[in-house]
Amino acid sequence: MKFYPYLFSLFTLSAAVAQNNQNAKPYVSNVWVADLGNGNYQNPILQADYSDPDVVRVGDDYYMTASSFNCTPGLPILHSKDMVNWKLVNHALAKVTPLEHYNSVQHGNAVWAPSIRYHNKEFYIYWGDPDFGIFMVKTKNPLGKWEAPVLVMEAKGIIDTCPFWDEDGRVYLSHGWAGSRAGVKSLLTVKELNAEGTAVIDEGHHVYDGHEIDPTVEGSKLYKKDGYYYIFAPAGGVSTGWQIALRSKNIYGPYERKIVLEQGKSTINGPHQGAWVDTPQGESWFYHFQDIDAYGRIVHLQPMSWQNGWPIIGKDLDGNGIGEPVMKYKKPNVGKNYLIETPQETDYFTDNTIGLQWQWQANPNMVWYAKMRDSDNLRLFSMKMPEESKNLWLVPNLLLQKFPALHFSATTKIKLVPEEATSGKSAGLLVMGLDYASVRIIRKNEGFFVEQLEAKNASKNQSENINASEKINQNEVYFKVEVKEKDKNAICEFSYSLDGKKFLKIGKPFTATPGKWIGAKVGLYSVSEQESKRGGYADVDWFKVEK
Repeated sequence: MKFYPYLFSLFTLSAAVAQNNQNAKPYVSNVWVADLGNGNYQNPILQADYSDPDVVRVGDDYYMTASSFNCTPGLPILHSKDMVNWKLVNHALAKVTPLEHYNSVQHGNAVWAPSIRYHNKEFYIYWGDPDFGIFMVKTKNPLGKWEAPVLVMEAKGIIDTCPFWDEDGRVYLSHGWAGSRAGVKSLLTVKELNAEGTAVIDEGHHVYDGHEIDPTVEGSKLYKKDGYYYIFAPAGGVSTGWQIALRSKNIYGPYERKIVLEQGKSTINGPHQGAWVDTPQGESWFYHFQDIDAYGRIVHLQPMSWQNGWPIIGKDLDGNGIGEPVMKYKKPNVGKNYLIETPQETDYFTDNTIGLQWQWQANPNMVWYAKMRDSDNLRLFSMKMPEESKNLWLVPNLLLQKFPALHFSATTKIKLVPEEATSGKSAGLLVMGLDYASVRIIRKNEGFFVEQLEAKNASKNQSENINASEKINQNEVYFKVEVKEKDKNAICEFSYSLDGKKFLKIGKPFTATPGKWIGAKVGLYSVSEQESKRGGYADVDWFKVEK
């Protein structure tokens, strides 16, 4: 079988980096593990918001990336040996370009639906920025530094890009359209690239129009098998859609069409948009996401088979020729067993840098924080709120990570040092979305207070409401948020402690909401009111994610 563009020749990473990665003790989550430890796995593979996942195999290594939108660093790189156990190992995009534009918060913009590919001993990631065009980054070592982004084509409204290297040396790229910018959607288009993959060289051709039977068709991925070009694409909407496959002997069509994955009688809504990957032993598998509101777009792995030249993703349980998602299944045959491992969540801030799970709301600035080599805490400086901001929505220096499970708690220890300021400095634990809630320590003229706040319609710059405020006689406090799924909602309850042992509930329960195209996030902040004097910081000892 010829299977392009996945060129599976083995490559050798830097010996030092590879050895370090191999010897690192695996992190195993306390709140969600997909590997059942008996040769089987359960879905989701990642109970976290890795939206629009794409995966490539190189030898016996698997690499995943996902949409990161305005969150930085962007383009997460995850690694696996068995397709089930994943480790977050890098980010391909330190800052989003254009830099000046993304130095301020641009919720829901920037990096949409990337594709990762391996060609000629290099890794490539392409993505569409709906406001600026098609971008690409590449590297020889996915665990090391990626090259600066290349603007492959300046454009408005082009999204969900995927490159393809054909046998004859020609290079193509498929993409969709964002109706909010282009004025049209539900179209798939193929363009030709130069040999280096750095520039679009023609106007392209529309190859599929989904308006009649596949509304909101997007997220196309290009493959080739047995002389056919295949385009895998989601349709029908993020939370309600299905997966189609198109095939043709000519890359520009005409294409035959078939639905290859649907919800059916399963509980997995809108199963689509992802990646076809095979094992060295010849098995086919498919990654896709499921949108579960505040918990984000979580990642599932489905077995995949071929029937009469068409893929069936999942299992055809009702005999209609279309696959449905499975919740448990035998792990892929990769030749050996590997240790259970999950993406990082807890951070004790003992390393030289903060953990890879953390992201800012805009391109980071080094004056936001300090992680000294000789300290075991993270210092977050009290940065002034943006002018005219009534809440944290447009604050770039929020340090956040994805919800890791349906049920979990996050606990942290924070010491607030306002320096010369008598009031206006605060730091706390935050659950962020279109609405948000937090528990914080704040310095006022009267002393230190613990407060629980809530901001409804934060994205519309509505003011925060203080649900509870209690005076304390110290500047160091422990905060906790407990998140529990109830009736498909993420219910969050906040508490605090002065000694790390006895926690007191504060405020009222908060129902988390998703952000702009992302799930809710949990994390830390340290800010200063506009009227407050400059200076001040918060020292964070650790951040623990537990049951």
